[in-house]
Amino acid sequence: MTEFARDVLAGMASSPKHLSSKYFYDDAGSWIFQEIMEMAEYYLTDAESEIFEKQAKEIADAISDADHFKIIELGAGDGSKTFHLLKELIGQRDSFVYTPVDISEEVVRQLRNNLVQQLEGLTIEPVIGDYFQVLGKPALADTRNVLFFLGSNLGNYDADRAEKLLKLFNNYLNPGGKLLIGLDLQKIPNTIRRAYDDEDGITARFNLNLLTRINRELGADFDLDKFDFYCHYNPTNGEVKSYLVSLEAQPVSICDQQFELAENELIWTELSKKYTLQEVDQLAESTGFKVERNYLDSKKYFVDSLWVKQ
Repeated sequence: MTEFARDVLAGMASSPKHLSSKYFYDDAGSWIFQEIMEMAEYYLTDAESEIFEKQAKEIADAISDADHFKIIELGAGDGSKTFHLLKELIGQRDSFVYTPVDISEEVVRQLRNNLVQQLEGLTIEPVIGDYFQVLGKPALADTRNVLFFLGSNLGNYDADRAEKLLKLFNNYLNPGGKLLIGLDLQKIPNTIRRAYDDEDGITARFNLNLLTRINRELGADFDLDKFDFYCHYNPTNGEVKSYLVSLEAQPVSICDQQFELAENELIWTELSKKYTLQEVDQLAESTGFKVERNYLDSKKYFVDSLWVKQ
């Protein structure tokens, strides 16, 4: 039985039911997420893109303090934000290798083709798969690695799992290694709410695609017409939570196991945590890092925080 099957069965057997957001990103889900990033309401893309467009030189100077280094971008996606930094580093004639890691083979293929065409001289070594596979192998002793974990991906983990993940990053890095991490900041609640519950229903389609994937890969029989999407933002703790809602009492079969859903029962699909800058400092310190510098967009909606291993 695959890890995907085990996680889905365990989540559906739990009370309350849940499905891991890490399984959103099959090829179809990755492309729907590209649509989300292009939405006007989804400020995160524009905010982080602005940081990389306007502060590429400052970031490049801060990470290229070794003769040769490797940039490992976990969950690289289309690489559109990183492009500006890579271009700056090539212009400075820095010696580095870029390793984008993504679970979608199609996304990695397109990313590699686009960067090779646009950035002459780029050394790129893409990896298709889960980034835990990459971090499970020890880093070369003579290599200075810089991990990129952008796009507010850490916000998808609860507090305990986020801390464990950051400690995994820390353990992977050699002394002096760095982590550039993207974190969404707390702001006007309605700005956040609109980003995760768009009127065009793209985010709803993104969540429902997970049921399509389960149907296809695990032989399930979810009827997508019998589900709705719901999310809410709690400004007191900075958490956005997303759910799929069963519109009626219904049975669902997955891997020949039967599950009963009650009318209006929720399946929790995603957490998106928003941070304060004080929380960013505390998180770095508790996981063996020190904040070297915070790079903010002009609206102070988002931060790419550069941490160094202590």
